[in-house]
Amino acid sequence: MYKTKAYTAASATSSLASDTIARRDPTEQDVQIEILFCGICHSDVHSVRNEWSEFLPTTYPIVPGHEIVGRVTKVGSAVTKYKLGDLAAIGCLVDSDGTCPNCKAGLENFCPNQVLTFNSPDKHKTAPVTYGGYSDSIVVDERFVLRIPPNLDLAGTAPLLCAGITTYSPMRHWGVTEGKKVGIVGLGGLGHMGVKFARAFGAHVVVFTTSPDKKEDALRLGADEVVVSRNADEMQKHAGSFDFILDTVSAKHDINAYLNLLGRDGNITLVGAPPKPLEVAAFSLIVARRSLSGSNIGGIPETQEMLDFCGKHNITADVEVIPIQKVNEAYNRLLKSDVKYRFVIDMASLKSE
Repeated sequence: MYKTKAYTAASATSSLASDTIARRDPTEQDVQIEILFCGICHSDVHSVRNEWSEFLPTTYPIVPGHEIVGRVTKVGSAVTKYKLGDLAAIGCLVDSDGTCPNCKAGLENFCPNQVLTFNSPDKHKTAPVTYGGYSDSIVVDERFVLRIPPNLDLAGTAPLLCAGITTYSPMRHWGVTEGKKVGIVGLGGLGHMGVKFARAFGAHVVVFTTSPDKKEDALRLGADEVVVSRNADEMQKHAGSFDFILDTVSAKHDINAYLNLLGRDGNITLVGAPPKPLEVAAFSLIVARRSLSGSNIGGIPETQEMLDFCGKHNITADVEVIPIQKVNEAYNRLLKSDVKYRFVIDMASLKSE
């Protein structure tokens, strides 16, 4: 066991502050990584403030962060995929049972015994729960370590480990390919990645936003068209024409307005998580055999596939890099949507603490 610097929150009302935490020494199958950058996900804020207490209560102190990129500093004796100095990444998962049907299918994100990167029971007993990426270093089983294509900017790569795979996975599942018409609802951290992926898959991309001033940026990111969703005439022009729509909005909204834009056998996948149930009109689905589904991140094989795809197409997130000393300010700004489009912490700033 060794000690390392981190930023922790002591309670739901505490600010994140400099601290020291324990990490396990690498076992024979572990990789130790010096963390270079860590993205800030909205789920970090929810967890720090215990806003998911009904289904995922927070154990304090908490060290958030599951969008991790870094460099390998130690490897266990049984590690075969990584060596000292390699660039590596960690996403939302650090373990699973490896034996259930989901794990055997490469879908560890659906494993009933999955271990999240932070705030999950720590089977190694180094601490009561796992500690995330707002830290100098992390130790993870080789099976959950990912390769980073060498051409990608590291800061922009960090959000791919959550925002990237969350938007890539449903597009792959529902067959987004060249010639398909794809809608992206919302242009935030998830939405901007959805635009980039849909464009790279060769789809015709339409962004739906409530903010007319986002049109220019949506086009810059790769959208072919931008629709202001409050304009009924603009919406009606696209009725019954979409193959797939990715809904990234976490606020209350009219899902039927988007269901009615789908063609026959079209699908809407939710990756945003509104706090209250959405009302779905049965006829919005029945009339054209439409479907409504949800998706969360992806398994380890698909996450590696996504990173390799990003390397091939030179895709990274649009980020604002901050020192860790500004993390509490970033949380407040994130709640106001005051970022284009993801905050990423330069972990070198932690060395000055």
